[in-house]
Amino acid sequence: MTQEKANIYLTNWEIVSVNPSDKKWNWKNLFCFWGNSVQSIIGFSLIASLYLVYNLNFFVVLVGSLIGSLLVYFLCNLIGKPSQKHGIPFPVLLRTSLGISGARYVALLRGLVGIFMFGVQTFFISKSLGYLIRIGIHSFDQSILDKEIFLIFFFSMNVVDWSAFFIALLVQALLFSKGHNFNKIFISFSALFVYAGLIIFLIIVISEYHLSISKEFQNMLVFENIFSKQNTVPIVTIAGTIFAYFSIIIVNFGDFSRYVKNEKQLKIGNLTLLLNLIIFSLFSVLIVMGSDIILKNNLIEIDRMLTNPTDIIGKFNNTFLTIIVIFFILFASASTNLIANYIPTQNSLLNFLPKNLDIKSSALVITFAGLIIGALWTPLLSQIGILSIIDTIGSFFGPIFGIVISDYYLINKSKINNKDLYSSLPEGSYFFSNGWHIKGIYALIIGFVFSASTIWNINLNFLQSYSWLIGAIMSSITYYLLVSK
Repeated sequence: MTQEKANIYLTNWEIVSVNPSDKKWNWKNLFCFWGNSVQSIIGFSLIASLYLVYNLNFFVVLVGSLIGSLLVYFLCNLIGKPSQKHGIPFPVLLRTSLGISGARYVALLRGLVGIFMFGVQTFFISKSLGYLIRIGIHSFDQSILDKEIFLIFFFSMNVVDWSAFFIALLVQALLFSKGHNFNKIFISFSALFVYAGLIIFLIIVISEYHLSISKEFQNMLVFENIFSKQNTVPIVTIAGTIFAYFSIIIVNFGDFSRYVKNEKQLKIGNLTLLLNLIIFSLFSVLIVMGSDIILKNNLIEIDRMLTNPTDIIGKFNNTFLTIIVIFFILFASASTNLIANYIPTQNSLLNFLPKNLDIKSSALVITFAGLIIGALWTPLLSQIGILSIIDTIGSFFGPIFGIVISDYYLINKSKINNKDLYSSLPEGSYFFSNGWHIKGIYALIIGFVFSASTIWNINLNFLQSYSWLIGAIMSSITYYLLVSK
């Protein structure tokens, strides 16, 4: 077999090493990347709840959040460096530790989680889009939505829901399949656009009751006993919660770091995660706090403090404000979907079938799968506890990280044979046992057992926030002991 024929089964132009002249990401682009990662409805609700609902010291939450994000920063530097240096995405880097065939199937686990969550996220994006469609129809003719066609439901969705769902799917597929240069522009624009929206929303919220909001915020700033013994558990818990929120991004961070100019830009850019978390936390807290004060002063009855943006605007009963906020939610949700779900899935598919798929055809696969998953979410998937299965598959991510890091830094001393990454010849560095690195697979399974046990063993559920980290540590130790000489 010639080297050319050996390479054809493993090479795809989308997953080969990035040309150094095409490495155009700098720390500002990574600032926007991390901005998109935190700017989600889940992120907003999570952060606001930590500060306002659980009656915790403001600085205890802040310290715990910063510890969790520092851990993410450190790990993303580790996994991002080899991809930045060699210009390769996560699935190709995985070939170095699991073999050219092993990496195909193990990376596909990340793709399966990504493609499932892409469909679910698209379903919820379509819900926001459906609100806009209904508002538009209602403003044109208030009686139209009462017609029989809108009362017919198929798979728990009517004609408006299906229209919004198809639009959300097709628009994302069209935008996300334009290539990494467009994705960079979209990520940067979305992050700044959403921050601009948060500023506008905050100004609206605090304009009338700024004194009350300022006073209530000052009352939260208690500096006493931040590092007391009784705050140790809350800080550790919050750090784990924040880490778990970002952990889905860590293992495939190389899909993005491969485009960064140099290691210095990578480290500075990753450090902006902390800045994004602080900025977004302030927006979340002030908006939720201000909205709560406005609703109570307007005698609007609520049984709890609202931390979900859609719940908040629903209580305001202001159509114009609702439309504006939904637009920002759409951008935030779509960019999060791109980073956390679409790109990892696309690269996993391209690595699995490099000869048969390209950036357009992989988009069709993701879109079709997203259609099936989104359509079945309400009537079936959300009812059968499938998220537990997805969480279990996700238990592989920490162990995968541990193996890659142990192999790259400890075993191979930061060296990669780029040519053999795409070679299926038996003498290739990453051919191992017919394309599988058995010791790597064994270490992966050991790490998975420890990681998944925090989900399935009720006595270990309190460690679930750290399951990713536990799996990474156990797999890295096992891999090193098995492979080192």
